[in-house]
Amino acid sequence: MKILDDLWYGNVSPFEQCSQDNKRLKELLSLMARNRGELGETLTEKQKEALEKFEDCMNEMHSVTERDAFSYGFRLGVRLMAEAFLLSICEEN
Repeated sequence: MKILDDLWYGNVSPFEQCSQDNKRLKELLSLMARNRGELGETLTEKQKEALEKFEDCMNEMHSVTERDAFSYGFRLGVRLMAEAFLLSICEEN
């Protein structure tokens, strides 16, 4: 049960592991930060507030979709393992 304990206590972070060495992701984050900075310099205060609200919604949406994708992937992995296990039992009999 070590992996479940690690997952429970936050010692396993699938997102961090997946993105840690992803060069393309780092490039995109840098590009986004640069473009956000340039955009922020040209906006009025009211427009900046609207942009921040938009970004908050986008971040929440990404969080929900990432959680759903993780959940689906986990369930799919368990189903694949269960099927492989059951097939090996059936082949033995």
